[in-house]
Amino acid sequence: MYDTVRYRSLAGRHVVITGGASGIGAEMVRAFRSQDATVGFLDIDGDAGQAVAEETGARFFACDVTDIDALRATLGRIEAEDGPVRVLVNNAGRDDRHEMASVEPDYWRHVLSLNLDHQFFATQAVSAGMAGAGGGSVIMLGSISWMRGRAGMVGYTTAKAAINGLTRTLARELGPQAIRVNCIVPGAILTERQKKLWLTPELDRQFIDLQALKFRLDASHVARMALFLGSDESGGATGANFIIDAGLTQN
Repeated sequence: MYDTVRYRSLAGRHVVITGGASGIGAEMVRAFRSQDATVGFLDIDGDAGQAVAEETGARFFACDVTDIDALRATLGRIEAEDGPVRVLVNNAGRDDRHEMASVEPDYWRHVLSLNLDHQFFATQAVSAGMAGAGGGSVIMLGSISWMRGRAGMVGYTTAKAAINGLTRTLARELGPQAIRVNCIVPGAILTERQKKLWLTPELDRQFIDLQALKFRLDASHVARMALFLGSDESGGATGANFIIDAGLTQN
């Protein structure tokens, strides 16, 4: 699938991906491995993680990214064993639906922790090693849900909107150390989780009608952008949102 372009700068480059056991994250693991990158990925799902590791040859590390102490320890282990991280993909997250009236403080904090906090703390944890190795690329994962003001997921959209500001600030702060920070902003990506939980023929048609491009996006469209941002070909890009939504936000 990824053999149409060869990013030679990614060969042997150390890449770490959070939430890499399923969906978009797993597709990113496959994509970077196709470019001969050295890939480690984190996920809370041990069985799924082992399956992706066996399929791709990437290294799997079981970790709950909402446990910041465990996240730091895992990233420290990865650096000790495989060297400085040169590409960090902060992918982990869940777009769980929740009604505004039902949200309590503990749930609010959990949603922000799962979708926002680890993106900062993972970047913080690897930035010194990345700088010492000559720089690198940090790739955040946003969502067009905050741009569209989607109802029924206020904690999620708040976290994803915050990533926009986090990306721009970290790009400025880490730029002098040759570290680029960008954000991929996916639209309606067709994953197995989406199919299982929410997809209906009517919803499928709605997305096609709203999009400028008349086909459904899948995880490979996001993974291709991640390859570009992780490679030297995007060397002049930082602090930017890269929207992959087939034109959905034009409406």
